[in-house]
Amino acid sequence: MASAPEILDELRRLRARVPQLTGALAAGVDGLVLAHDTPGVEPEVVAALTAAALGVAVRMADTTGQGDFRELLVRGRYGYVATYAAGESAVLTLLAQDRVNVGRLHLEGRRAGARLGELVDAREAAARQTRAAPAEPPVRTPAKPPTVRTRTARGPATANARTTTES
Repeated sequence: MASAPEILDELRRLRARVPQLTGALAAGVDGLVLAHDTPGVEPEVVAALTAAALGVAVRMADTTGQGDFRELLVRGRYGYVATYAAGESAVLTLLAQDRVNVGRLHLEGRRAGARLGELVDAREAAARQTRAAPAEPPVRTPAKPPTVRTRTARGPATANARTTTES
């Protein structure tokens, strides 16, 4: 099962392989941050914007018959924002300087997205399995058999049931 430290380690290794990266973020498709290495950028804002852009990109790919979403690249004056599919429920967003080799960015981003996807999907599968697993029934000790009380028949009733004591 993947934990946030494993995901963060993958992000840091990616930044070491591509020095022109200024940030890396793994998020759920719902916009929640899983892990980030984004100095100077608010990860929650980037994750929320990624989810919004992802919604448009998925719809665009579907509407035009291009198949499932794979990646999205935005080029600004000062650099790039690249988002890659990471399994079924996550995305990888990379921030890069303008001088980055875009081919290298795609190569490393796709590879890292696949690895992160494996980590996140394994974590999700384990969580689903834990939720679906029936709880073990409580251990019960055998109940004591109920005490059976019986009445015995009395002899014939007497007219005077009082007893007297002599003093």
